Amino acid sequence: MPGQTIHLHRVVRSTPERIYRAFLDADALAKWLPPNGFTGKVHQLDAKVGGGYRMSFTNFSNGISHSFGGEYLELVPHERIQYTGRFDDPGLPGMMQTTVSLRAVFCGTELSVVQQGIPEVIPTEACYLGWQESLALLAALVEAEVRQ
Repeated sequence: MPGQTIHLHRVVRSTPERIYRAFLDADALAKWLPPNGFTGKVHQLDAKVGGGYRMSFTNFSNGISHSFGGEYLELVPHERIQYTGRFDDPGLPGMMQTTVSLRAVFCGTELSVVQQGIPEVIPTEACYLGWQESLALLAALVEAEVRQ
């Protein structure tokens, strides 16, 4: 796959079920996926193989938005999610593919993310930083035990 590839790894104090759900629930995704300084909107999400999603990130400082979307290629409940992504901006060409793997471990869930096909104009350091910020927000969401 042309473009750049990044690999991320993290252990989260939560169950694979909660993390899997956070990747496929529109409200959860809008809360944790946009990195710091961005807001997010999910315009469409059909969480099934062959289904798709559309969303956008907006820079809170300057109001500039980038929209993107893709298709779900593989969904193995609580274990694996694979999906494509393409920016609407012609200056960010190509098709990306993201694979999320989840594995229960004694202290939570081992989470691995591989993102391939990142457009060459995006520095990999920016991708790593954005994903690290997003995964910290994901952990804050899924690790919380809120009692009502």
